[in-house]
Amino acid sequence: MLARNRHLEAQLKKEGALRARAEQRLVELEQELRAGRRATASNSSLPPSANPIGARPPVVKRPTGRKPGGQHGHKGTSRTLLPVEQVDEIVAHRPLICADCQQPIAPNTMGEVVVGRHQVAELPPVAVVITEHQALACRCGRCGHVSRGTIPADVRASVCGPRLSAAIGLLGASMKGSKRAIAQVMREVLGCPIALGSVSAREAELSDALAGPHQTLAAAAAAKAAVKYVDETGWKLRGKSRWLFVSADREQVVFHIDKARTRGAFQTLLGGGGGSGGARWRPRGVFCTDRAGIYDMLSIRQRQLCWAHLQRDFVAAIERGGAGAAAATRMLAVASEMFELWHRFKKQEVRRSDLEAGVEPLRQRLRDALAEGASCGQKKTAGLCRALLKREAALWRFARTPGLEPTNNLAERMLRPAVIWRKKSFGSSSLAGCRYVERMLSVTETLRLRGHPTLAYLASAIAAHRKDQPIPAIAPRAATPTAKKSQQAQKNRELRKVA
Repeated sequence: MLARNRHLEAQLKKEGALRARAEQRLVELEQELRAGRRATASNSSLPPSANPIGARPPVVKRPTGRKPGGQHGHKGTSRTLLPVEQVDEIVAHRPLICADCQQPIAPNTMGEVVVGRHQVAELPPVAVVITEHQALACRCGRCGHVSRGTIPADVRASVCGPRLSAAIGLLGASMKGSKRAIAQVMREVLGCPIALGSVSAREAELSDALAGPHQTLAAAAAAKAAVKYVDETGWKLRGKSRWLFVSADREQVVFHIDKARTRGAFQTLLGGGGGSGGARWRPRGVFCTDRAGIYDMLSIRQRQLCWAHLQRDFVAAIERGGAGAAAATRMLAVASEMFELWHRFKKQEVRRSDLEAGVEPLRQRLRDALAEGASCGQKKTAGLCRALLKREAALWRFARTPGLEPTNNLAERMLRPAVIWRKKSFGSSSLAGCRYVERMLSVTETLRLRGHPTLAYLASAIAAHRKDQPIPAIAPRAATPTAKKSQQAQKNRELRKVA
C-alpha cells in the first residue's frame, strides 16, 4: 500500500507539472493573439505556403516599372542546332524553278549550298522497341540429338530493358511517387502498357542496384567532405512520423530516413553507427546546421549556425516585444550588415582578409546585444540569447573557413524535392520504400550536382546489377574552364618550385 501511494504521488506531481506547462503555454498564446503576433515565414520555420491569411510575405518585391520579359539591350538566347552528324533524318528543300529565268532546275545540280537550317523534334508513334527472345531447339544432322538454346539470365531478369527500367525510376522521382501517372505516360506517350505492380517491381530493382552507390556517397561525405550542410524534415511511413535527414556538400548529397530526430539518427546519416552516446564518433569537417539539439554533439570548433534561421529568430524576438525587443533590433541590424559584407565577398569586391576583419566589430556588437538580451527578463528572448552566447564561436566560422557559407541554404534546396515527394505521395508504405527514397534522392541529386545525365547512369547501374557485376561509380564533377585554369596555374607554380 505504501509503494502504491508513492507511485500515485509521483504520478500526480508529474501531471501537475504538465498542467502548469500547458497553462503557461496557453497564457503565452493568448498574449500573442491579443498583441497580433503569430508564427509566419518571417519569424519562424514555417514555409511561405503555410503563412496565415493576411500575413506579410517574407520577401516583398517592389515593382521596378519595367515591362515583363527581356529588357532593351538584353542578349537573347535561342535553341542551339544539333550537329548534322547527330540528326536522324535530313529533308532537303530544293527550288523547283529558277528564280531568274523561271526554267526548271534539275536535281543534283552543281553548286548546291545549304543556306538555311531548321530542326524539328518529334516523338514517334511508338517510342519503345519490343524485342522477343526465342529459345530454339535444333536437331543435329549427324547424330540426331536435339540441342536447346537458352535465353541469357540478364535478359530473363525483367520484361523491361535497363534503359526503360531506369526511365520508370526517373519518372517516379520526377512525379514524386505517382505510379498511376507513370503507367499513363508509359502507355500514352511511349506506347508501352505497363501494370502498376510492374512499376513497383522496377523501383525495387533500381533500389537494389543503387544500394552500393548510396553507401559509397555516405562514406565519401563522411571521410572527404571538409564542409557539410545538414538538415532534416518530416517523412511518413504508413502514416506514422519519420525523419528524413540530408547531408550535402559540393560533390555529393546523402539522404537517410530514421524513426526520430535523434543524435543516433544523425550519426547513421554519415556512417557513425547510430550509437546513443556518440562519445567515440569523431566526424570530419565543419557542419552548417540549425540550432536543433541533436547537433550539439558536434564540437563547437566544427560547427556553423545558419544565419537565415537566426534572422527569423531575431524578427520573432522583436515582434514578441518586451524588454528584449531593443536588443533583438540590434541583433537583426548586425545580421543585415553581415549579409551585406558576405555578398560583397561573394562578388569578389573584398578579399578573405577583409571579410575576417569586417566581422570582428560585428561580432563584438552582437556579443554585447546578446549579453543584454540574456538578462532582459523576457523568457524566450533571454533563452535565445543565452543559447547563442554559449555557441558564439559557431556564428562566425564561415569568415575563415574556405567553402563555408553562413547559411544552410544548400541542404534546404536539396530537401525541397523530398518535401514535394512527401506531400504528393504521403510518404512510404514500407521500409523498402523508405530505402528506395533515400537511394534515389541521393544518387539523382548527386548526379545533378556533378552535371552528369541521370538516365544513362541509372541504366548502367541496372544493367550491371542484372549481370551481378560491380555497379559503376558516379564520375566526379567535370572541371569548369575556371577550375582548369586554376589547376594549370597550380601545376605551373609547382613546376617553378621544382626548377
